[in-house]
Amino acid sequence: MFTVNNVKYPERIVCLTEETTEALYLMGEQDRIVGISGYTMRPPEARKEKPKVSAFTSAKMDKILDLQPDLILGFSDMQAEIANTLIRAGKQVHVFNQRSVTGIFEMIQTLGGLIGEPEKARRLNEGFMNNLEQIQLKASKLKRKPRVYFEEWNDPLISGIGWVSDLIEIAGGIDCYREFARNAAGKDRIIHDHSQVIEKAPDIIIGSWCGRKFRPEQLKAREGWDVIPAVQTGQLHEIKSVYILQPGPACLTEGVEQLHQIISDWEQTHG
Repeated sequence: MFTVNNVKYPERIVCLTEETTEALYLMGEQDRIVGISGYTMRPPEARKEKPKVSAFTSAKMDKILDLQPDLILGFSDMQAEIANTLIRAGKQVHVFNQRSVTGIFEMIQTLGGLIGEPEKARRLNEGFMNNLEQIQLKASKLKRKPRVYFEEWNDPLISGIGWVSDLIEIAGGIDCYREFARNAAGKDRIIHDHSQVIEKAPDIIIGSWCGRKFRPEQLKAREGWDVIPAVQTGQLHEIKSVYILQPGPACLTEGVEQLHQIISDWEQTHG
C-alpha cells in the first residue's frame, strides 16, 4: 500500500476492464497495475507489460489471487459474479457502473480518490472536458444537424448506449434513438421492429458491432432499408468499438473526434 498522510492507498491493482487501465496510465500510475483484462487494447503498452487475468464475464481467479491485489476494479452488473467470488475471497473490489459522459467523469474522479491522487484525476478530467468543449464549439457552427443512427450490434439490432448518445449530440448530431440510450442493458435497447429505423430516416449510420467488423453491405441488404437517406448517400461508417464502446478516456478523445469528423464531412455536402 502507498501511504499518503498516514492513509494507505492500494499499490497492487487488477483492472478487469480497459477504461480503468487507460485512466491509470494517463495519470502516470501504471506501476500500481498488476493485472488487466485480455480485451485491453489501450494503451498498447499495457498488453505488453501486464499479465492478462480476465475476459469480460469470466476471470482466472487463481491467477488474480496469486497477484495479491489490494484493489480490484470492475465494471457493471455483467461482472457481478466475478466480483462476488473475489469479495468472498476477502478482496477489496470496486465495480463502476458509468453509463453517460457525466458518469465517465465521475468514474475517473472516484478512481483518483481510491488511489489517493484526486488532483491527477481532476487534471485528467479537465483535459477531457476541454476537448469536448472544443468539439461542441465547432459543432455549434454547423448549419444542419444530421440524424444519426448508431448500431451497437446487428443481430438483434441494438442502438447506442448512454455515453454514445451523449457524444453524438456533443459532436453535432441528433441521436435517432435517444429515448433508448438511458437503458443500461443491451436487451433494453433492442430494436424489434426494423421498420422503425426506416421511419426515423437517419442521415448517417454508424456501426460499432462490439468487436465484430461492421459490414455495410449486410446493412444495405436489409429489407426496405434502401430508402434510408444514409443508405442512399453512402453515409455508412464504422467507429471501432475500442474507440467508442469503452466508457473511459478513448470515447472522450478519439471516439468523439471520429464522430465529429463524420458529422462535419456530412454537413459540408448537405449543409
